Amino acid sequence: MNATVLRRRLEEQGFCNLDEKTLTELGPWLRWSPAICTVVILIGTVLQSPMILWALAVTAALGTVLPHHPFDYLYNYGMRHMTGTRPFPPQGPQRRFACGLATVWLVGTGWAFHEGSNVAGYALGGLLFAVAAIVSTTHFCIPSLIYNTLFSQRATSA
Repeated sequence: MNATVLRRRLEEQGFCNLDEKTLTELGPWLRWSPAICTVVILIGTVLQSPMILWALAVTAALGTVLPHHPFDYLYNYGMRHMTGTRPFPPQGPQRRFACGLATVWLVGTGWAFHEGSNVAGYALGGLLFAVAAIVSTTHFCIPSLIYNTLFSQRATSA
């Protein structure tokens, strides 16, 4: 992915005003939290596990209200020391919106499995997995696109 596309996609997620060095250094790593979530969504869906999905919903809910997603903290206080990279910047409102949307979606998916509605659970989990896999592999975040469309802005990271 070229630098222009990477910058645009990260700015759409609320990671604005990153200098070229930061963009080059952190660009690939800003997939960290979405990738972990994608794997957990897949595991929870395949295992039809409300508990796994609801635990991830709690994590996503925290990502809605904290300056960083909980998995970002794992990176900032652990992994980055092994990679020699700087910490992640705080997430913008777009990514917090995505976490809020994921929270509701995860609760619904877990509830479907809890109630024995496996077809609904697989449909919800499969769609959520697809959305998460897209952002994990391409930095294209559908919930951020929705946020930016609804609120017609690219708010700066705060």
